[in-house]
Amino acid sequence: MSPLILLSIILVYFSVLLGIAFYTSRHSTNESFFIGNRSSKWWLVAFGMIGTSLSGMTFISVPGTVGKAGFDYFQVVIGYFLGYFAVAFILLPLYYKLKLTSIYTYLEGRLGDTSYKTGALFFILSRTLGATLRLYLVIKVLEKFVLEDMGISFEVTSIVILALILLYTFRGGVKTIVWTDTLQTTFMLLALVICVGYILHALNLSTGAAWDAMQLKGYTKLVQPDPLKGNFFLKQLLGGAFITIAMTGLDQEMMQKNISVTNLKDAQKNMLTLSFLQMCVVFIFLLLGGLLYLYGMSKGGSFQHIMVNGKDTLQFILDGKNIIGDDIFPVLAFRYMPPVISIIFIIGLISALFPSADGALTALTSSYCIDILGIRRRQGMTEQQQKRTRQIVHYTFAVVFLICVFLFRMVDNGSLIQLLLAVAGYTYGPLLALFVFGIFTKRNLRNELVPVICIAAPVLCYILKQHDAEWLGGYVIGNELLIINAAVTFLFLLITSKGRRLVNI
Repeated sequence: MSPLILLSIILVYFSVLLGIAFYTSRHSTNESFFIGNRSSKWWLVAFGMIGTSLSGMTFISVPGTVGKAGFDYFQVVIGYFLGYFAVAFILLPLYYKLKLTSIYTYLEGRLGDTSYKTGALFFILSRTLGATLRLYLVIKVLEKFVLEDMGISFEVTSIVILALILLYTFRGGVKTIVWTDTLQTTFMLLALVICVGYILHALNLSTGAAWDAMQLKGYTKLVQPDPLKGNFFLKQLLGGAFITIAMTGLDQEMMQKNISVTNLKDAQKNMLTLSFLQMCVVFIFLLLGGLLYLYGMSKGGSFQHIMVNGKDTLQFILDGKNIIGDDIFPVLAFRYMPPVISIIFIIGLISALFPSADGALTALTSSYCIDILGIRRRQGMTEQQQKRTRQIVHYTFAVVFLICVFLFRMVDNGSLIQLLLAVAGYTYGPLLALFVFGIFTKRNLRNELVPVICIAAPVLCYILKQHDAEWLGGYVIGNELLIINAAVTFLFLLITSKGRRLVNI
């Protein structure tokens, strides 16, 4: 497949997004940028949020994990499903009752200004790292399989993609993203289904026969019964539930779309619909992962144990190269499948990329403007002045995204889904603890200590994680890292708290 043809497809795709952005951003205001004038349809938001919650990380990394871990990741997804109920029936009612534009303003009224700013800054840190990690993964694939042969570097690719994202988000904000996410989710799911169908056809397997073949290879293994392992079922379940509560319920990007829905009842419908659809879609991605390895074997690939830096590592070797993990889907799609599948893959990939990148850029802009700069509360600041400030912040975050993408290129280890979950564990823990303290206690915080506690707790958890097996009798910390981090933060907040709560909310 000619890289020029693939590049042309990408440009046409962007043209469609720009057309949608132009149409939806007409007569846009700061209110439509931040919360879409609270007029979004719940079913539209729910469908579009599938793309936001999954991203290019799911599209590439989740199928790649099947070779080593089977369906292990689905344990986390079951936890996600449970977590969405907590978001729908605990957090959403609170946000709608207070009519919040930024969800972190709850912390200001309940715990004070310092806690409010600390929570917002932890969201900004968390979402910046998470979004740019996802963005980096897709740019890496585009550069390696599409643009490298044309002499276009990784750096140029990154700059151009961020510039294009800016073009269709800087005016319309949430009002635009609700529609572009719906389009992109549609293309991502179509690509997923078509790729699964093609591999089943190429291997001459029915769905049942393919499942039997994957079972025989051990790809469908789901439950890890050993409590000392990092992927023990209960750890994954609880970790997944709290990851959803933190990364969805306490995340301005995800909640910004939810609170753009007209009323609480519809927002709850959106959240529960999303929970079910996400579980189904991730299962199909894992099914795709097993099929990819079967397809790779049909092309001469095989699993081999090889010593790397003194460690026995499992690798999947095809034509002399290891493609286990993040590489297997793009390598097979571009080099071992027909050109039409390469085109479908690239459309699916960029469709998975942009719902997470554009929404994050908009949410970070909203949070920084509202929570840190306070532009909505400044006396005498006109609509036009707010708009100008918002646009400057939007451009600044695009530059920050670019810097982070370059940094992730330096630390890439070949499978980024676990790195993403680790980043969430360290950065969302303090934010979760602040909300739990505010909702479930009636005590008042010593605000001057809050930033210190919220920094110290993740540092202590990082030290513990580095020595977990040694200090905890062989116990390995997995996705429950976020729970431990939040618990440590909450404990320190409780110990240093005083008296009754600051404001009755």
